[in-house]
Amino acid sequence: MKLITEKMGDVAVIRLSVTSLDVANVAAFKEAMAPIVERESKIVLDLASLEFIDSSGLGALLSCLRKLCGKGGDLKLCALSNAVRTVFELVRMHRVVDIVADRNEAILRFT
Repeated sequence: MKLITEKMGDVAVIRLSVTSLDVANVAAFKEAMAPIVERESKIVLDLASLEFIDSSGLGALLSCLRKLCGKGGDLKLCALSNAVRTVFELVRMHRVVDIVADRNEAILRFT
């Protein structure tokens, strides 16, 4: 899975290149994210291209969050579509991970 990475100061902004994060590609997502989570502590995931996420995708995001929090870091999500935002709200994950409108707001939340 291709992840587009951009550094904004000490924050890594990661943009997904897929329209769904589900059981079919979650292993590739975890593999691609592992080195980023290892070297970074502040990560913004730009989910603008994401149209669908299932429970395995949610689990993968929680895993990233848990690893980052374990080393004093954090994960912010931005640019969620209405459909993806609804999934987060249905499982109350919006209470666990910080979701903001856009990448600039997400970066500012780290300061």
